[in-house]
Amino acid sequence: MKRWLPCLLWLALARPATAQEIVIYRCTDARGNLAVQNQPCPKGTRQEKRTMQTPAAAPLPPPPTPVAPPPIPEAPQEVKAEQPPPAAPPPVVEKPAPPGLYTCKRRDETRYLTQDLANTSYCVPMQVTGLDGNPRTGAGEACEVVKDACEPVADDQLCTAWQQRLEEAETHWRFATPEHAATLQQEYARVRELVAASRCADGAAPPPAGDQKP
Repeated sequence: MKRWLPCLLWLALARPATAQEIVIYRCTDARGNLAVQNQPCPKGTRQEKRTMQTPAAAPLPPPPTPVAPPPIPEAPQEVKAEQPPPAAPPPVVEKPAPPGLYTCKRRDETRYLTQDLANTSYCVPMQVTGLDGNPRTGAGEACEVVKDACEPVADDQLCTAWQQRLEEAETHWRFATPEHAATLQQEYARVRELVAASRCADGAAPPPAGDQKP
């Protein structure tokens, strides 16, 4: 009969996990054998009834509180260095206009450029005859003052005229006779520097190899 004891204990534990009473019967037969059961003892046996309190099962622990993942730190924003404002371009210094020029026409219809109208008047030799009308017997000299017809060059044509004047000055110098070469070279250098200092400089010819300044 003792083999029933573990079964009874197992039944007691197998009940719902709440505190409740369980009745246990201790049965002793005529031979003194003891049996423990959850039913009343059979006739002819001595019965001892006991009431047992089963402990309530411990409540299940609450589920763990979910832990929020740590916030992902925002990537630091790139701080752009403030760029300084662009430097203002240097002021454009306009070069002055070149001096005025005159285009003149000689008696023989040839033309030339000049700055000075004082050089446009000159004396043309005249033939002297004697009282008898014979040029061979004429004595003395005579000339006729001639003034070339001149007009100013228009402003929008000044640079073109000065380039022409510069080319003419160089030609006169390079093909001059030895006694006039130095004077004509100085005139060419003067005209070239005058053009270079004016707004016509972009088209000015570079100084020739034989006229470089140290």
